[in-house]
Amino acid sequence: MSRSPILVINAGSSSLKFALFDADAALARGQIERINDAPRLTLDTGEASAHAFRVEGRGHEAVVAPLLDWVNAVLEGTPLTAVGHRVVHGGRDFAAPRRIDRDVIERLKALIPLAPLHQPHALTIIEQLHERWPTLPQVACFDTAFHRTQPWVNQCFALPRRLTDEGILRYGFHGLSYAHTARRLPERLGERGRGRVIVAHLGHGCSLCALRDGRSQATSMGFTALDGLVMGRRAGSLDPGVILYLMQSRGWSAAEVEHMLYHDSGLYGVSGISDDMRDLLESPAPPAREAIELFVQRVIRETGALVALLGGLDALVFTAGVGEHAAPIRQAICAGLGWLGVDIDEAANARHAERLDRGRGPAVAIMAADEEAEIQRSTIDCLDTGSAASC
Repeated sequence: MSRSPILVINAGSSSLKFALFDADAALARGQIERINDAPRLTLDTGEASAHAFRVEGRGHEAVVAPLLDWVNAVLEGTPLTAVGHRVVHGGRDFAAPRRIDRDVIERLKALIPLAPLHQPHALTIIEQLHERWPTLPQVACFDTAFHRTQPWVNQCFALPRRLTDEGILRYGFHGLSYAHTARRLPERLGERGRGRVIVAHLGHGCSLCALRDGRSQATSMGFTALDGLVMGRRAGSLDPGVILYLMQSRGWSAAEVEHMLYHDSGLYGVSGISDDMRDLLESPAPPAREAIELFVQRVIRETGALVALLGGLDALVFTAGVGEHAAPIRQAICAGLGWLGVDIDEAANARHAERLDRGRGPAVAIMAADEEAEIQRSTIDCLDTGSAASC
């Protein structure tokens, strides 16, 4: 083992992923799913599986101490070089990975209202790490940074300019996932990977990104991670008049509206059964079917809008949990995009093959999401620059 291990922590809204890297190789990976109600630990670690740890509490904060004990056990006394974190919202200030100090933490805390399901967890973990290892470098890698290449018109709302100038913009999210996918597209798809590509990041949170030459041109999420597609517990695009009606005519408070938008909507709200696509696909209940139909319809509609902006489609890529593993969802989406020439092989789709298209029309592929690898690469780049402006 070299003397340069890096720990990556990826705190999602309902999960926590982590990985230990030595140089460019992953020594160990793991994730804790359903972290807020019934935490379940999965390790993909090889020999390091001997150091599996128990998850006894609920919530992101409860797993930090056992996770760090696990790191010590796996590394057998070798000190970490750094920790890289996924931080969902960087606002206007952070367009590249940044070495974390007290000033950075305070500026990120100010963005909590824009990412309330993610930002607090990441910041709490950063603080806990600092308490345990105060001199260990920590680097924030931002989901919003990848989308800073969008044309100005695709970053703006049609609001008074003073609000735009204050930072009310379409930031976009899932940027670490998109950056990793964009980096690998040419090797997987050749020249098509540098062309007009739609990437569908479909997980508990969902979004689409339109790429040209590997750079973000437009994305379905906006100012917050509430916008765009139907998600596990988020409604996606919603007429703002609904919010005004609930507050003005029904007397809802801002807190009640927020809870509804972040916790009681999406697949869970429509089905009344689950926010997990696996559960809905197994359920015979009509509301489960309706939730799936709405999910698919919105992906098809938003894909069409992004294709119009790109002026055509050279490739469609599925990634993240639902995108990688839910063959019936991919089948339904691709059927709805047949007017674009999308045509997939059902047998290839059923076995989750890397390429799904029949060789005519746009390429269709599945690519494994690996935000952790992107965070590790970005953390190394940040530390190597030694510049406060980028690190």
